[in-house]
Amino acid sequence: MIVVLKPNPDKKQLESFKQWLSSKNIKVHKSEGINTTILGLIGDTTQIDIDSIEALDIVETVKRIQEPYKNSSRKFHPEDTVISVRGATIGGENLTLIAGPCSVESKEQVCEIAKAVAASGATVLRGGAFKPRTSPYAFQGLKAQGIDYLIKAREITGLPIVTEIMDISQLPLFEEIDIIQVGARNMQNFELLKKLGTLKKPVLLKRGLSATYEEILMSAEYIMAGGNKEVILCERGIRTFETHTRNTMDITAIPVLKKLTHLPILVDPSHATGKADLVAPLSKAAVASGVDGLLIEVHNDPEHALSDGPQSINLESFDKLSKTLFAIHKVIQE
Repeated sequence: MIVVLKPNPDKKQLESFKQWLSSKNIKVHKSEGINTTILGLIGDTTQIDIDSIEALDIVETVKRIQEPYKNSSRKFHPEDTVISVRGATIGGENLTLIAGPCSVESKEQVCEIAKAVAASGATVLRGGAFKPRTSPYAFQGLKAQGIDYLIKAREITGLPIVTEIMDISQLPLFEEIDIIQVGARNMQNFELLKKLGTLKKPVLLKRGLSATYEEILMSAEYIMAGGNKEVILCERGIRTFETHTRNTMDITAIPVLKKLTHLPILVDPSHATGKADLVAPLSKAAVASGVDGLLIEVHNDPEHALSDGPQSINLESFDKLSKTLFAIHKVIQE
């Protein structure tokens, strides 16, 4: 249930109203916009009489919402959520480029890439320290050492860092990580999501291989219900009948999710296709569709990458692409 308050509501009446709701085991989430204040009521509101609430002097209107996701719903929070971390801004009218290697392979490698992508306009560095691989014999990442190398790259460039967590037991290693990524295979690892909900740190949540829009929003809800409101959603391609590409890029997800939620929306064109030559056209399409940012795999030597080389673009290609993407974003903002 959503309660829209009148401008400048009486503080005593508002506090009394909130206390009454608390007595009914209803939690209240307050969202303040430029001109509107909204109270989101979380809990069993079936026994709450809408007419009695609308009769209050401080209330403008009351609405019931059908969606099972409350915190992540745009009805609950009409204005876009903007997340700031170490000077980087994700959401709102910004276009955020998050770039870096699929896997951290060495300190020299990740630092070289970090300096190059920063010079090309990226404001967040990505890199995998723990790598979920289909084959148990494939490179699994440098783990704790990889995180140390990412931190070193941040010291050199100032870029905040994002890397993927695989299990709750790894959390102590992520204390210095700026944004924690939850991969597609863990999108419905609810115990992990609940734990991340207790942190005061942004979480980048990737869509599962066959997850619906409602399912990814419900996963975001697990995090937000725990108190962590800084969630970033990422479309990374879904599994369909088509085998030409690694996955199928769901460009429709961008405008649909923009309508359903206030959370920032990213697209990962690298995992969406698995082919480096398709990264540029899909990135352009995503920006034209209104995405908030892109998560792009960039490598200084893709042919010899230890993981996902075929879908990684080189430093020169990223520099050229970033200029085009910022130009497209400028046009659609006008």
